[in-house]
Amino acid sequence: MARDFGHGTTALEVVEGIDLSGKTVIVTGASSGLGVETARALAKAGAKVVLPGRSPDKLAGVVADIKASTGNDNVEAAEMDLGDLDSVRRFADAFVATGEPLHLLINNAGIMATPHRTTAQGFESQFGTNHLGHFVLFAHLLPALEKAGANGGARVVALSSTGHRISDVDLDDPNFEKSDYHKWIAYGRAKTANALFALEVDKRYQGKGIRAFSVHPGGIMTGLQRDMDPEEFKTLGWVDENGNVRDGFKTPEQGAATATWCATAPELEGQGGFYCEDCQRAEPTDLETMSKTHRGVIPHAQDPATASALWTKSEEMVGERVPA
Repeated sequence: MARDFGHGTTALEVVEGIDLSGKTVIVTGASSGLGVETARALAKAGAKVVLPGRSPDKLAGVVADIKASTGNDNVEAAEMDLGDLDSVRRFADAFVATGEPLHLLINNAGIMATPHRTTAQGFESQFGTNHLGHFVLFAHLLPALEKAGANGGARVVALSSTGHRISDVDLDDPNFEKSDYHKWIAYGRAKTANALFALEVDKRYQGKGIRAFSVHPGGIMTGLQRDMDPEEFKTLGWVDENGNVRDGFKTPEQGAATATWCATAPELEGQGGFYCEDCQRAEPTDLETMSKTHRGVIPHAQDPATASALWTKSEEMVGERVPA
């Protein structure tokens, strides 16, 4: 029977009655915000949780907090920088070398509306970090995901955003080498790429027991906005003149719910490839409607042909083929 989840559901509510004992999970971007609450819920359900990030010292405090709040001591941090593909490969290859299966991969980490920057390999930072970093992470963790997929199944969850409405991907100019950089267009491209990535993963690997979903977590004020001027929050209508967050924004605990649902919901068994919000599958929409409701998914983020082309372009950019 479907559970009655929605906008206000928290991640801990999602995992009530779920037993992840014996399962291993990787959650990126768990040094703060949604990643912490996603990791906390999965640990509460009994999973082994691995938290890779740029600052293991900072993550050590998160690990201690999650252990204390859940009673699960099987939580650990590791070093990985999504903006450096060599760092991503080192982490993923070390994990695969342990021989452990990987049951859940939560691609939660991300950056938003940053000034023009480049990653260690010279990619535009939002596309390079949010998409290419996670693309390589998946590619190198694939043997561990396949091991879980062959024995009960594995799931991959990619965090997208309503920001996908801003722009489709641009496979001819992903690094803004032919056009002027715009921080919000770059963010939109990256979030569309996240949704298309999940669509393509599901198509390519469902036969190996790996299903994938993309997620809009909701509007949440977290460290994701660190590169934005607080005055811009007012211009965008996120806060009022006194700095109070507008109605409709979620807490981090609520924002982590949909990713947690996609990762664990028994009602999603045998399904995948689609974009979710508020712990349910999102409906297709158009730009005019989404600009008013902030709900639904624009068709360009669910286009199979673009998803396939993005995969090929991503392989070309990172210099490696992902095994079929």
